[in-house]
Amino acid sequence: MSRIMRFDHVGVTVQDLDHVAAFFVGLGLEIEGRTFVEGEFIDTVTAIPDSRTEIVMLRTPGGGTGVELSSFVRPDPQPGSPAAMANELGLRSLSFEVDDLQARVDRLASEGYGLVGGIGQYEGAWRMAYVRGPEGIIVSLAERMS
Repeated sequence: MSRIMRFDHVGVTVQDLDHVAAFFVGLGLEIEGRTFVEGEFIDTVTAIPDSRTEIVMLRTPGGGTGVELSSFVRPDPQPGSPAAMANELGLRSLSFEVDDLQARVDRLASEGYGLVGGIGQYEGAWRMAYVRGPEGIIVSLAERMS
């Protein structure tokens, strides 16, 4: 029987690749690579003929699960719902554990990225907040409470 070996990455399609990549680098992710993909492989996988996309792969320091940002050069990207809320169907957030939630939220606020709601506490174990990043991406930031 076949089995899953590991969780490698989450893919997010964006309009402004440089801006969104800079946001995630500012959160602390590192760029692993950047490239263009086109041809039979990507056409087959995506079922979009004659497609071309630029990809930036980011990972947390030391490796681990990655975030693959892609921006279609062709065909033109299709609009999503940048104001989607957590109860709308589909991928709603990317989550990262941080060491100082308030400092991270304050820094993001100074860059124009606000909270979706507020900072909540879960059973005395976690503090967590949703931040609305570029292009409507919700980033969940969680800090383990000691």
